[in-house]
Amino acid sequence: MTISKESVLAALGKVQEPDLGQDLVTLNMVRNLEISGDKVSFSIMLTTPACPFRGKIEKDAKAAVMEVAGVKSVEVKMDSDVPNDGRMRGLVNMPIRNAIAVGSGKGGVGKSTVSVNVAVALAMAGARVGLLDADIYGPNTPTMLGVEKLPPPNGQKLIPAQAYGLKMISMGLLVKPGQPLIWRGPMLNSAIRQFLGDVEWGELDYLIVDLPPGTGDAALSLAQALPLSGAVVVTLPQLVSLEDASRGLNMFKQLEVPILGVIENMSYLDLPDGTRMDIFGSGGGEQLAQATETTFLGKLPIDQNVRIGGDSGKPIVVSYPDSAVAIAFTEISQKIAAKVSVAALGVNNSLPINIVE
Repeated sequence: MTISKESVLAALGKVQEPDLGQDLVTLNMVRNLEISGDKVSFSIMLTTPACPFRGKIEKDAKAAVMEVAGVKSVEVKMDSDVPNDGRMRGLVNMPIRNAIAVGSGKGGVGKSTVSVNVAVALAMAGARVGLLDADIYGPNTPTMLGVEKLPPPNGQKLIPAQAYGLKMISMGLLVKPGQPLIWRGPMLNSAIRQFLGDVEWGELDYLIVDLPPGTGDAALSLAQALPLSGAVVVTLPQLVSLEDASRGLNMFKQLEVPILGVIENMSYLDLPDGTRMDIFGSGGGEQLAQATETTFLGKLPIDQNVRIGGDSGKPIVVSYPDSAVAIAFTEISQKIAAKVSVAALGVNNSLPINIVE
């Protein structure tokens, strides 16, 4: 019997994309549908290469099409096309589809570590990622990524450094090692605008921006110069850190930047005897997320290899990808990508972001 495209699409119309809450056909994710005798092939275009449900969607789609009368084999190609958040970014001539700020109310919470590992995790998933180190006074990302200098400029444009599949720019690559930057606000604002307008970023799915701690000039300059898809707030579990993180979160709200969620870093330490030590307390990040009606993106355990990787220029998602903290970073990057896609497509924004355990 002849298999029709309509019958195949009707079957795929019953397969849901869990994050977006709609079926693959309604979301226009089914592409290049071809039928040859009893064989069916098609592509599924995900909204992010970091989709945690990639395997489930592929399995469900195959099973649904195999139920169509006459079908003997199904070939599915999984691809992705990250949606643009629709914001105009005049300073950046190259298309940046989504810009995500990582901030905190205070220093020492591991914000740069989070920025680097989330960016690398997204790049490892296949996304086009840029990392902008906007921490002008304390630029640490070059050390964490093992980058020592920028490539030669292309005319009037700076060429970002590349490491682990992502592009990166930092003031740490533009000044001598150890040179202090004693700058006032207008100079800081100028540097951030230069990082946006005078860098050959190319087309990016995600630009991750590592902000300096606090609620000062850098965050304000960035929000004015670069419309943000959203912001992530990093905190430690203890009360003092939560109070500062709450200020950072409220700063983003006042700047009308969507809050993507809260990450609790250094949540606990797993001991050799199997017990868990809460060095900085416990549950603070979740409490902050609940109190501010914000998504809790996850906990990051303490692991000395995070520090070793940061010092040696090899992020833990690369050096120990199967460790608990690397897996947590990967899941957090997936949640961030999913939330950005949901917001960009404008569907079911109230849906919780569920990650497969």
